[in-house]
Parts: sequence; structure tokens; C-alpha cells
Amino acid sequence: MARTNFDELLESGVHFGHLKRKWNPHMAPYIFDEKKGIHIIDLNKTVVKLDEAANALKQIAKSGKKIIFVATKKQAKDIVAEKVGAVNMPFVTERWSGGMLTNFATIRKAIRKMSQIDKMETDGTFQILSKRERLQVTRQRAKLEKNLGSIADLTRLPAAVFLVDVRKEHIALAEAKKLGIPTFAMVDTNSDPRSVDFAIPSNDDASKSIAKIMDVVTGAIAEGLSERKIDKDKKDAAPKKEKAAEEKSEAAE
Repeated sequence: MARTNFDELLESGVHFGHLKRKWNPHMAPYIFDEKKGIHIIDLNKTVVKLDEAANALKQIAKSGKKIIFVATKKQAKDIVAEKVGAVNMPFVTERWSGGMLTNFATIRKAIRKMSQIDKMETDGTFQILSKRERLQVTRQRAKLEKNLGSIADLTRLPAAVFLVDVRKEHIALAEAKKLGIPTFAMVDTNSDPRSVDFAIPSNDDASKSIAKIMDVVTGAIAEGLSERKIDKDKKDAAPKKEKAAEEKSEAAE
């Protein structure tokens, strides 16, 4: 059963593409028509592609691996932060720092710096510093938090990257491809769907459309995490059941 349908996507404006003159010819298979100079996305194909992407994301989450979401455009920031944060996945909604994936070791050092500053505040080191030094450290911490706070728990490279707008997030896309990390993305009519592994033909400019796609993919991730927890609980419970059975058998003897 599909995770969404034509009518839900239509209501959310997922079908609105870009001006015909701005189109990418490789999006032709996903374009239904043109109306008043604007391309209309074929939502029947969006349903299929969205389902494929959601199922793949679910399996990644179920395996216990992380998916990083990248959405730095204004209309996507808050939506992604809210919905992706709810399933405890890392996300970047401020500036993408070049090398965030390809130079991951350096990024981890910056994240550790945040932890060191936090420790300074609790172990009394802050009190030793001058007022000016404290201000500098505090500003450094705020800057690190703004750019890297949402990926602080990412201790290793993610298993997948999800992009809202492949054109805008081309640096993140290039880094993921260089490292062979699977890529998922909302792909509008002005973008090349061949550039990602899982392209979801959709309006990547309207907040309502972005929210709808995010609802579906984060819902799939939540399912994967839930199933992982159930499997873990069953695995943990098995030895206890075996022990209880042994004790019952010994008592009977």
C-alpha cells in the first residue's frame, strides 16, 4: 500500500514545477503537462518514486544507521529541523560547510570543541578566564552550535544523504557521490534526476510541498526505528525466557 496518494500530493501543491524555459530535459519522463508556461509534475510517478525512497530509508533506519538531511533554503529550514529532529536524525539547515562529509574527521574535531567548551563551563575553567576571553569562547560555541549542533551525535559518516533541492545543495551532493554514499532528493523540473540514486519528482520550493514529502519520509524512518526497537526487545527477551524455562524445569525435577 502506498504511503500517500495522488490527491494528497495534489492538495499540497507537489505537482507545480518551474517555468518551461527553465526545465531540465532529463525530467521529461516525470512531466505530465505544461500550463501557462509552467511544467506540471506527473504525481502518479511521484507516488511510485516516493514510495521507493521511503521504503529504502525505512530499511536504513531499521539497520541502526543514520541519514543526514540537507535543506538550507529558507522555506525548508524549519520544516526539516522539526520533522527530522523528531526522528533523531542529523540535519543541516544552515550553511553547508565544505568537507562536512569528505573531511569528516575535521568536522568531528569541531564538534568535540563544543563539548570541551561545555566542560569548561561546568568545571570552573570559565571563571579563570578574563571577561574578554569568556566572550570569545561563548561566541565560538554559539557559531559551532549554529552550524554543527544538529549533527553533534553523528559519530561516523551517514549511511545516506537526503537533499531538498539538488541544485542548491550541489556541494553536499558532490561530497556524497565522491564517497559512494546513497543519495535521496526532492527533484524539481529544473534539476537532473540522474544526479541522485532516489529522485522524488516534486515541487522543492513551496513549504507545503516540502512538508508533505518530509511527512512521508520521516514517517517511514519512524517505522524503521520502531521495528528495530521491537526486534531488539525480542532479542533481549529470548535469553530471559530460556532462563525462566530452565528454572521451571529444574524446579519440576
